[in-house]
Amino acid sequence: MRNVKKQPERPVLITNAARSQGDQLRTRQIRYVTMMGIRSLCLILGAVLISIQPPLLPVWLILCALGMVLLPWMAVLIANDRPPKSRENPAAPQPQHTTQTMIATEGEEEIQHRTIDVEP
Repeated sequence: MRNVKKQPERPVLITNAARSQGDQLRTRQIRYVTMMGIRSLCLILGAVLISIQPPLLPVWLILCALGMVLLPWMAVLIANDRPPKSRENPAAPQPQHTTQTMIATEGEEEIQHRTIDVEP
């Protein structure tokens, strides 16, 4: 009697599939450009603040300078970040059956008569 291979208990839903690499890259690019835009706004805001001389000018200039210095560093880190791998979203599909479990489920006669033929 031949054993029938069992199907996985639950089917894989397409809604649980990981986002494509192209989609992830596009999202990271949008985040990077947005943060660089905010950096540019900090530069422009600093120039405007110097020209209008508001109260607490040094505090505002320090905040703008921090934005111009820290945002590029943060943008690169965030742009290079990928979503974490989890059990629901593994990096590669995991094999369901190993060779040992296949040998245990098939009869000895079947294993002895198995022929693997490879053509170029």
